[in-house]
Amino acid sequence: MPTIEDLIRDEKVSRISEFEKPRYPNFYDLTFRDDLRVCELLASEHPRWSIISGYYAMHEATKLFLAKNFGYKVLDKDVHSTTINLLSIVLRESHEDIVELFESGYGEYKALVGELYGAREERRKAQYYTGTDFTRALFFKKAQQFHDQKVVPYIEKISLLGDAL
Repeated sequence: MPTIEDLIRDEKVSRISEFEKPRYPNFYDLTFRDDLRVCELLASEHPRWSIISGYYAMHEATKLFLAKNFGYKVLDKDVHSTTINLLSIVLRESHEDIVELFESGYGEYKALVGELYGAREERRKAQYYTGTDFTRALFFKKAQQFHDQKVVPYIEKISLLGDAL
């Protein structure tokens, strides 16, 4: 696994500048909430876009968490895998400092990262949606499950974790 220094050197991550500090977290707070709302609105009519929006709500909530709690921003280079890597690094590194918040330890950490990675895989599959009645019903069910079982629990967990730090 790369280190934060590796990600900075490879220009995948940087520190948020003083100029960006007020606006960077605000941007991701607005966009994750907007994508979550879009995910919910599109579930019945456009389920594949609901899944995509749900994934982006999770992704942007994670970037908000990283910015507010650690002062990092993820740059455009390999943004999705870099976000997952950075999340893995900061949770692992801060685990010793906040042991009481992570009684379940490494298992909870793995669940958070796994949910984000799983959301990315569902987004990839959803992009090949064909529009048939069968596929539409299938993706409607997937969109509902994705929202209820991945998006909402992940955002709740990452928000609680951020508030606890």
